[in-house]
Amino acid sequence: MKPNINDVIGMAWSDKISFEVIKKKTGLKEKEVISIMRKNLKKKSYVIWRKRVRGRLSKHRKRSRMKLNNYEF
Repeated sequence: MKPNINDVIGMAWSDKISFEVIKKKTGLKEKEVISIMRKNLKKKSYVIWRKRVRGRLSKHRKRSRMKLNNYEF
C-alpha cells in the first residue's frame, strides 16, 4: 500500500516524529522522505524544513540515543 503523501509530509514536519518512526509506519527511508518533501513543497518551505531537520537529534532517534549514551549533550 502506497503511503499518503500528506501524511508523510505531516510526520516529516513534526519535531516529535523521527525518521525511524516514519519508516516503521510508511516503509519509507529517510532519503525517500526527503525526496517527497523536495517534490511536494515550495522551494522556500523545503529549504526551511531541511535547515530545521539537518542537525536535529529528535529526527534521528539512533543518533540521539548514541549521544545520550556517550553523555554528549
